[in-house]
Parts: sequence; C-alpha cells; structure tokens
Amino acid sequence: MTTAAPSTALATIQPAFTDPVRLALAGFLAGYRGLTREAYALDLRQFTAWCRGRSVPLFAVRRADIESFARELEVRGRARATVTRRLSTIAGFYKYAVEEELLEHSPAAHVRRPRVDYESHAVALDRNELGALMVAAGLGPPVEHALISLLALNGLRVSEATGADIEHLGLERGHRTLTITRKGCKVVTIPLAPRTARAIDLAIEERTGGPVFLTPDGRRLDRHSAGRIVRKTARRAAIGKAVTPHTLRHAFITAALDAGVPLRDVQEAASHADPRTTMRYGPAAAWTGTPPTSWPPTWQAPPGNGMPAGKLRPAAAAAGRSYPRPRIPATMRR
Repeated sequence: MTTAAPSTALATIQPAFTDPVRLALAGFLAGYRGLTREAYALDLRQFTAWCRGRSVPLFAVRRADIESFARELEVRGRARATVTRRLSTIAGFYKYAVEEELLEHSPAAHVRRPRVDYESHAVALDRNELGALMVAAGLGPPVEHALISLLALNGLRVSEATGADIEHLGLERGHRTLTITRKGCKVVTIPLAPRTARAIDLAIEERTGGPVFLTPDGRRLDRHSAGRIVRKTARRAAIGKAVTPHTLRHAFITAALDAGVPLRDVQEAASHADPRTTMRYGPAAAWTGTPPTSWPPTWQAPPGNGMPAGKLRPAAAAAGRSYPRPRIPATMRR
C-alpha cells in the first residue's frame, strides 16, 4: 500500500481588497483625523466585513445590499442615529470613489436612511443629581474634580478636556482661559468658570507643562479613563443613571438654554456647526415650556438681545423667574 506524499504547493490566498478598493478606502479615510477618522474606519470595517461574509466585492455592491445591511443593523437593536451614521459613512465612501473615477456610480446615492428623532434621548441629570455629582467630585481627588468641572460647567467634549495642556492655560481681561482644539481641528480659547479654574490649579499642582490630566502612571488621560472617572463619581453621588462624559455636556447645554441664553451663544459655546443640533439637547426644557431639569442657571441673558419681553415660559412665570424664551433663527421657522 502506497501513501501519497503531502503536497508542498502553497494555497493561493485571495487578497481581501483589490488595489482600487484599497486606494479608495485609504484615500477616503485620509481626509479625516482624530476621533472622526476612527469612527468612519469602524463604520467601513463593519460594512466590509458584512460584504465579505456574503462574498460581495465592495465595488460590486448594489443599493439592495446596502439597505439589507441597514435592516440587519436595525434588527440587532442599533439606534436609528447609529444606522444613519453608518449609511452616511458608506455614502461618503462611494461618493469619493466616484469622484476619483474608481467607480462609475454610487450604489448608496439613493439609499433611504432612518429618520432621526428631533428630540435627544440622551440620559439627562436633574438639578439635584448634578449638584450631588459636583459635591462628590469636589470631595474626590483634584484631577477628578477638575475633569467633572470642565465637562459640566464648561460643556467640553471629553476629547477636548483630555487633550488640554498646561501651556494653554492663560489669563485674558481678568478671566482664566484655556485654549483647546475643537472638533474639526478648530483652535479656540474659552473662559473657565471660577470653580473650574481652581480645580485645575489643584490638579496640576506645581507642574508647568504637559497634559492637564494625567493617569497615576504619568500618561495622558484618555477618553476611556475619563469615562471611568465620571461613572465612579456618579456612583459615589448615588446616581443610578448611566452617566457618561456626554451626559455632563448635555446638562451644560440644557442649563444654558433654560437660563435664556440666546441660541446662537449656546451654539458657539457647544461648538455646534448647526443650531438644530443645539436645539436637540433641550427641546423639552427650552422650547415647550416644561419645568427645567438642569443645574440652577448661572447665566443671565444680556439686555437688548432682541427677545420679546413678557413672553415667559409657563413654568418660569409660575416660579417668578423672568427668563425670556430663546430666539429661533428666522431660517428655521416654519
């Protein structure tokens, strides 16, 4: 009985992507940086994995394939905003491929996207919860107090807070300031709330350079570590909700709208490109006359801002407050 000798020939492995596809993926992602690029890379990674699982080449995808991908995401319980972002990333990728003449037409050009709710469904803190959180932060380590203060009293994104450097602290017209890099690589200087400035001074101690926020081993604090700090502080404050860094930013914007700060000013403070994004954070409290559920306002609407006098929210009038209704831009009125 003879046995066949094992073959020494190497199996041919098909590459995951052809050169044009690889070029399109790399070129599309090269136009972005930071967290935006990470998010788009995740979206494309999930979509390409879905296509490979069904043996569909990326440049042979049809509109029905993309819509099937979206329906599968919905079945998995993904939020409509998540599905919409995935589809937006896919549409942007194919649009780039068409512009670079790597593809004749985009299969995502007419894909239907889920309608995103106008009102934000993010977890919100009422005034008592936010007050308890600030007290718990003040009783904790200085780094935690400074981080919570930046997020809740200045409304920074977590990436903006963790990316702050000591060299960018300053003083202008008697106000403590911090220069940060906003979304879209916009460099701006923001005034710090007095409590935030004091907390940062305690957090940096005698250091004269480097990151404002450091981990115990001396590395820059990242957004994941910042999220753990926020959750730990929320547990110390006996808050049962799922509090994240964005929850504190949400509370800042809601409080500003409730205090009657003009929509344009809140939009600039939050670094929103579209005022409709700002309005989504507090429509119930800012536009429909419901009682405020945020931190007691520390802002006062400037006089002569063009808001109609005497038109108070019912809840504000009942409480004896004189907060005017925020002005809606004419371009957004129906």
